[in-house]
Amino acid sequence: MADLGVKICGVSFKNPVIAASGTYGFGREFDEIYDISAIGGISTKGMTNLPRVGNPVPRIAEAHGVILNAVGLQNPGVEHFIREDLPFLKEKGIVIIANVAGSTLEDYGKICATLDGLVDMVELNISCPNVRAGGMALGIKPENIEEVTALSKSNLKKTPLIVKLSPNVESIPTNARAAERGGADCISLVNTFTGMVIDLERRRPIIANNTGGVSGAGIKPIALRMVYEASHAVKIPVIGMGGIMTGRDALEFMVAGAKAVQVGTANFADVNAMPRIIKEMNDWLDAHGIADVNEIIDTLKMN
Repeated sequence: MADLGVKICGVSFKNPVIAASGTYGFGREFDEIYDISAIGGISTKGMTNLPRVGNPVPRIAEAHGVILNAVGLQNPGVEHFIREDLPFLKEKGIVIIANVAGSTLEDYGKICATLDGLVDMVELNISCPNVRAGGMALGIKPENIEEVTALSKSNLKKTPLIVKLSPNVESIPTNARAAERGGADCISLVNTFTGMVIDLERRRPIIANNTGGVSGAGIKPIALRMVYEASHAVKIPVIGMGGIMTGRDALEFMVAGAKAVQVGTANFADVNAMPRIIKEMNDWLDAHGIADVNEIIDTLKMN
């Protein structure tokens, strides 16, 4: 079997397959189906300092090859996570990435200070396109990205910082470099694209929020291009995501420059998606005589 272990910012992952934020909760439900200690890590449900009830329903809709969501960061708050969910995740022996969000710069600083040293990594959600306050504004302009990154990093003395980038921007390389200048230890991308689905009979958007974040297999070619651009714009590691449904998909992101990948929407289509993807990655590497997954990172040969 190939060695699937990777190391990012000094943190060791048993394999490079991480559950994407917002698609895996805090892991408890999936652990009833399979032992989640098999995966490389989890990026938790996006958390805020105080609990959030999220957006009104309906907030999930399907379209060809994608889904749209406007959940609105519904979560129980960071203190509930520390008290109820963190001990469970620590028992599973996987890398714990706390995905965090806020409506103001101060929100980000406070939640990072609260989590410092308690989790393996923190991932800043500055790009969620369905929260009316905060996220989108902070994730679009490079100067804002640099500012929120610097503030968050200043409140993390022990824990590496990942900045999750929005794809709804003018230039991914520019924004990746802004996060790097702000002190990010790693970047992850892509978050969801902004989209809309319409109920023709009612002539209204299906989602109550009108627009939502587009994810799923249909976005993979765009996400791959952006991950390639980002990984060649910065010196810090990149975690790739966007439409990964199979082991081959995951390996393509790593060939494009990602050190690891996050799997999201696939978990809705197949509850066993992540163990299957890990096996498919190993099978492909074995079939091609590659002993270590790190050997394929950033090996894309451009025409």
